[in-house]
Amino acid sequence: MTKSRTWLASGVGLVTAALTLTGTGVADARPAPAAPADSTTVTPAGHAFAAKVNGKATFKAGSVTLTCSVSVSQPSDTGTNNHIPQAPDNTNPAGPVASDINPPTYSSCTTNMPGVTATVTTTGTWGVSMQNGSPASATLTVPTAGFVLQTSGLASCTVTSAPTGPSSVTGSWTNGSPSKITFVNAAVPVKVTGGFGCPTGAVTSAFNAVYDVTDVTDPASQITVSG
Repeated sequence: MTKSRTWLASGVGLVTAALTLTGTGVADARPAPAAPADSTTVTPAGHAFAAKVNGKATFKAGSVTLTCSVSVSQPSDTGTNNHIPQAPDNTNPAGPVASDINPPTYSSCTTNMPGVTATVTTTGTWGVSMQNGSPASATLTVPTAGFVLQTSGLASCTVTSAPTGPSSVTGSWTNGSPSKITFVNAAVPVKVTGGFGCPTGAVTSAFNAVYDVTDVTDPASQITVSG
């Protein structure tokens, strides 16, 4: 009986120790809570803005590279696209400030494939959101099938960006005169269809571009992201 009680006490002690160790392990494995996003203010509140490519915009899907020397998104005479929100909505105490924008146009485009020409069609309402931070950032949202590249000539291909739903790419924001958004190898989901020479196996496109962001309401002012 004494031995049985001793073994029982030992077993309880082992189980208790195991539970204690297991509980400690679970607690240690829990991820640290994410840091809250910085406060963001975009100024001047209510002003219209335009984004124009500085240099060239490139898209690379598989073996095909598209280079466009003209790309711009600008406000229209009516509507609220390409406008910084009016105060107080131009400030977010814990996150980005977002605006709808008109789809950027892409023209003067060439490909790296001899005998192949390309055109780009953009549709829908796009979006951009600015986030203060170190560094500050800007996220561009493409609506479903909002960007379609069509090639013709020796290869007839169709490249559709964001084929199954809206997609976002994030670049860095730099305040300046003008302010700039820079995208470096930003991955955009794509679907490629076509025959010989088309990169039908590609599922993403690498996007590279620098956009100058200017104040259309008051050209003497600058679009600025701060805390």
